[in-house]
Amino acid sequence: MGKRNSQRKNAAMLDSDDDSSVSSSSTVLSDRSVLGTEEVKLDKDSLLDQALDASYEKRGTTREKALAAIIEAFNSNLQHQFVEKKFATLLHQCLNSIKRGSSKEISLASHALGLLALTVGCGDNAREILEESVPPLTLALKSRSDSSKISSLLECLAIVTFVGGNDQEETERSMQLMWQVVHPKLGSNVVAVKPSAIVITAMVSAWSFLLTTMDELKLNHKQWQESISYLSSLLDKDDRSVRIAAGEALVLIFETGSLEKCSAEAETASDGTREQSKPHEGYTHTLGLKGKVINQVKSLSAEAGGKGSAKKDLNSQRNLFRDILEFFEDGNCPEISMKIGGDSLQTSSWSQMIQLNFLKHFLGGGFVKHMQENEFLHDVFGFTPKRRYLPDNESRISGTEKRMFRSPNSALNKARTQLLNKQRMLSQGKNIGHYSVNRGDEEV
Repeated sequence: MGKRNSQRKNAAMLDSDDDSSVSSSSTVLSDRSVLGTEEVKLDKDSLLDQALDASYEKRGTTREKALAAIIEAFNSNLQHQFVEKKFATLLHQCLNSIKRGSSKEISLASHALGLLALTVGCGDNAREILEESVPPLTLALKSRSDSSKISSLLECLAIVTFVGGNDQEETERSMQLMWQVVHPKLGSNVVAVKPSAIVITAMVSAWSFLLTTMDELKLNHKQWQESISYLSSLLDKDDRSVRIAAGEALVLIFETGSLEKCSAEAETASDGTREQSKPHEGYTHTLGLKGKVINQVKSLSAEAGGKGSAKKDLNSQRNLFRDILEFFEDGNCPEISMKIGGDSLQTSSWSQMIQLNFLKHFLGGGFVKHMQENEFLHDVFGFTPKRRYLPDNESRISGTEKRMFRSPNSALNKARTQLLNKQRMLSQGKNIGHYSVNRGDEEV
């Protein structure tokens, strides 16, 4: 009874106005700035606890505002101490919101769940997030009523798989779930619903993000041809964001060598011998697909722009497809140098660029904070700030655990080293990506 009274009290704090913007709830974490430093920290911790309590409330708007406050807290600081104490509670509250909430609540809960995964990094907690999340995320993705909700669910599935997935089968499962959002398996009583441009862009971007971690996606040559054909068809769509996402997915397929593997498989006869006398029909078709894509890329790299098209978006598209064309012609891969505070983060492949752009988009205003302090992201990008930004409770991690977390040769990271870091050996080039990471040094 006491707990319910406490929850109602906390809910009142977060639910001052049903019609107000959800973002207004986040101000509860910053309106006590007149206090001393220690008091501010204690106050923020207390407000985060209160927001978690408010997520139990029956009123949907109260839960939405609670989730918005939790998101801001996880963006502004890495909440290691809070997660250590309340991990299971926060996980299950996010999942409950995904199962029963409005579209708005589902979107917020999906984002909070992704932030939780990035905060805990590799380990048992990340595994638990992935295993517990896939069933409700799968169910929620089957309801295609709201584009922004589906986009948030796709991003969440990508993040929790990226962090918590230990083997290729788990990643392929998530990629297949994403693909089914735009290519559903239709039963006799199911009517196909045409996905919106927003959903297509989100699906292709999330799918590409996970493809960057794959050593070899287990698709036969027919499946690869279908995938490339679909992505090629997206290059002809009116929506520029769809074209950009499809372009990045296609160049990533070529960078990972998937097309060559597809061609080699297609060239192998059914009895396992190589057909030397004439090119296999599948191999010829695959080469034809590549030629078509290159012609589309040339056209998009020089597009004049249509009526009412935003100049910034048009320039982003031209720059992207010029770089893709350069990759096809010369084998050059993109090189990005970004300033994080006073430190330089560099990438030298399409895979890393896509990872960086996706995470920058997902983290939004929390990107710099996480890049400075998040050990998992340091490990992904091989990035070590010159000034160490340590979480408040870093001392609780033993020296052995730190080595396990950081070492690319540790048992914990052997698979991730192979899957995430192989692209660092690729050749260099230039590029601008889907979520607009600029050429040259960018001060963040």
